[in-house]
Amino acid sequence: MKKNKKDNRRWLGHYDNVRANLEYPSGSIVDALMEVSRKYPEYYAYEYFGNKVTYRIFMRQIEDVAKSLKNYGVEKNDRVTICMPSTPEAICMVYAVNLIGAVSSMIHPLSSEKEIENYINQTDSKFMLTLDMTLEKVMNIKRNTKLQKIIVASAASSMPPLLSQLYKITNYKKHVKIPNDEDIVLWHKFISTAADYVGVCHEARRPEDLAIILFSGGTTGEPKGIMLSNLCFNALALGAHEMIEQTIPGNSLLSLLPIFHGFGLAVCIHTPLLCGMKCILIPQFDAKKFGELIKRNKPNFLVGVPTLYEALLKQKLKDKDLECIEAVISGGDILSPELKRKVDDYLSSHGSNAKVRVGYGLTEATAATCLSKENVNIEGGIGIPFPDTYFKIVRLDTHEEANPLEDGEICISGPTVMMGYINDDAETNQILRYHDDGKLWLHTGDVGCMEKDGTVIFKQRIKRIIISSGYNIYPSYIENVIISHKDVLSCTVIGIPHKYRGQVAKAYIVLKEGIEATSELKKEIQELCKKNVSKYAIPKEFEYRKQLPKTLVGKVAFTKLEEENKSEKA
Repeated sequence: MKKNKKDNRRWLGHYDNVRANLEYPSGSIVDALMEVSRKYPEYYAYEYFGNKVTYRIFMRQIEDVAKSLKNYGVEKNDRVTICMPSTPEAICMVYAVNLIGAVSSMIHPLSSEKEIENYINQTDSKFMLTLDMTLEKVMNIKRNTKLQKIIVASAASSMPPLLSQLYKITNYKKHVKIPNDEDIVLWHKFISTAADYVGVCHEARRPEDLAIILFSGGTTGEPKGIMLSNLCFNALALGAHEMIEQTIPGNSLLSLLPIFHGFGLAVCIHTPLLCGMKCILIPQFDAKKFGELIKRNKPNFLVGVPTLYEALLKQKLKDKDLECIEAVISGGDILSPELKRKVDDYLSSHGSNAKVRVGYGLTEATAATCLSKENVNIEGGIGIPFPDTYFKIVRLDTHEEANPLEDGEICISGPTVMMGYINDDAETNQILRYHDDGKLWLHTGDVGCMEKDGTVIFKQRIKRIIISSGYNIYPSYIENVIISHKDVLSCTVIGIPHKYRGQVAKAYIVLKEGIEATSELKKEIQELCKKNVSKYAIPKEFEYRKQLPKTLVGKVAFTKLEEENKSEKA
């Protein structure tokens, strides 16, 4: 596609069969889903432990949940907290809440009591759907909230009968006794009231209306409620459909990432559904059974974070077991060039022609904004922006655009950018800023650069940069060097306090299964760093571990490692 002279998107030259500008639905996320269900009523929308549900039945399920919500008094603009893994009940609830014009607030079932209380109160939620195993925590903080009704569901509710019984038997130690409380409603009782509803439950909504609240760290690291509109989700889905040719009706995606995470809900649920695809719902991911999961379900798509692909490399699969895989997307964290190479080789040796494509985004921009092209491998490259999405690199602490290949802060403007942080104008105004070009730009807090052809290169989170004696050290560069060693599985580098330099680098290393951290191996890795890393940036400490702490969505929790070192120095 030829670039318009008035259009400053330098990446348009890379848009092979990709439209630079799209038309978006004029309504809500569920309106867009209804349109898909009218086109492909007998295609499968989701599968849950072998139970397959068509788009026609899926829409009927959503409408039943919506009617039940109305029966229990949920009104337009009310906030409904959903504290669930990826189950049919949770997915139906998201779209049903949208159907009646209310707003879903997504939180993690493993959140602490205090976190749950904080999330509920931030959103002023009066209604909640929660996993049975989380109910005790919810009841402990209920008196400190405005919750009126708590709907309780089990991960086994939609499983086939025999599997449901097996689930209950194997999880008997976790059995939850439901208290006798008039504010608690079991799912089967809740959904049974749908038949009693008389009236219209579809509330017309505009693209710019608030649809979903997701929680993320924000620029300060404190949990922030991120407000995302109907347009945010629909633009993300249609943009991804435009960028990835394998997003065709009838294909399937293994929905491994949880729905309380932007990547999980926007990329692994809403996007495939708006493409007429099937979501294979996985409520709890077991890395040891990853291979069996693929062999049993035969998905066409894999979407995940780098740690998921580390798990894939450990699977004992046969030559053709990955023949079904047509597309592989990695996002949510840095994918090192070495890990990409290993995964590409693994895919090829097990029957797949797919190559890992690297995506980039953040919850504040509905999880995905940029994607590398197929068969393009540039170190640090995160590809080209989605249609209607603008990227700009600005010099740090300014709105001044950097030159090509000059490092600066990555800024994003487009239809997937959030509405703002809930109840926090100060933080919103810090991250969302109007520039002289009249556009509203999201300041990501990430350092990167842009090549002359518009390809975006990611370097580092600003807050992860280590400053040692005035020098900037990029942990991701050191991590890439260390992981290039044949015996290293993963590596995370952090900054630790130093009396004279302020900070120095420390490397945490996980070796491949069966490899021991011998003195000879440790010396090899140190020599590798000496050859490839500037002297001031070479880690002063190397620590070998069996595993590294992870966040609730599978990223390396480097902040926990930083806290450990603060405690050690205290």
